[in-house]
Amino acid sequence: MTRPTLTIREFSDELAQAFHDINAEWIEAMFVLEAVDREVLQNPREKIIAPGGVILFVEVEGLGVVGTCALKPTGGGGYELTKMGVRETARGSGAGAFLLEATIARAVQMGADPLYLLTNRTCEAAIHLYEKLGFRHDAGIMADYGARYARCDVAMKYAG
Repeated sequence: MTRPTLTIREFSDELAQAFHDINAEWIEAMFVLEAVDREVLQNPREKIIAPGGVILFVEVEGLGVVGTCALKPTGGGGYELTKMGVRETARGSGAGAFLLEATIARAVQMGADPLYLLTNRTCEAAIHLYEKLGFRHDAGIMADYGARYARCDVAMKYAG
């Protein structure tokens, strides 16, 4: 069986609803949508793109846009890898790894330092993928940024 073709797409206003829906789906399945989530998901251009961030999407042949990931500037050259989600229907397609690799490559190209993420230990599959692609658990990132989300109990920094 051949794998479906995966394509990376850039943010556009037409994809803003997909950004919202994909992320709301996974957050609500595992946690509670917090006020900070709603603010970003309802205003991606204002909260991520306008300040110099990036939102990428992965499209799977035959399924359409199934995943998204953002790089949100946090000052001093730092970027948070955030709002990464892949629809349940596309899990196992390789879309998540493909999207994460593309997002990391974009962050490196942009000179992101540090590149970090905040998550929760219940997101085991995602944490394993982050570790596989070069993220390491980091107490300093947790101390500096971890309080942003009530559900955050894991902080990781990209080590290459």
